[in-house]
Amino acid sequence: MSVMKVRRTSLFFSAAAKVFLVLLILAAAAYGISAAANAADEAGLRTAEESIRRAAVSCYALEGFYPPDYAYLRTHYGVRVDEARYAVHYEVFASNVMPQITVMPLS
Repeated sequence: MSVMKVRRTSLFFSAAAKVFLVLLILAAAAYGISAAANAADEAGLRTAEESIRRAAVSCYALEGFYPPDYAYLRTHYGVRVDEARYAVHYEVFASNVMPQITVMPLS
């Protein structure tokens, strides 16, 4: 095997290794961005549900009853949930029983 052929083979493997390394780094970055986005979505969901729950408890403490619906919380307590991203399920059993509050992503 000549020296020239060894150098070409060595250059080929070196270039292939560099391309593979760049692709590996890009894949790791894409995975990291995706994981961060999922974590942010989960945090937003939790925050929305907790804000509704806190407002309902505040209403009970101040007014003596749990709010009859989510619209009451929006109007009287300024609760805002991004309704383009989340669906709010607010189910009341009785005015003195904590309502069932569920916030779900729309997509």
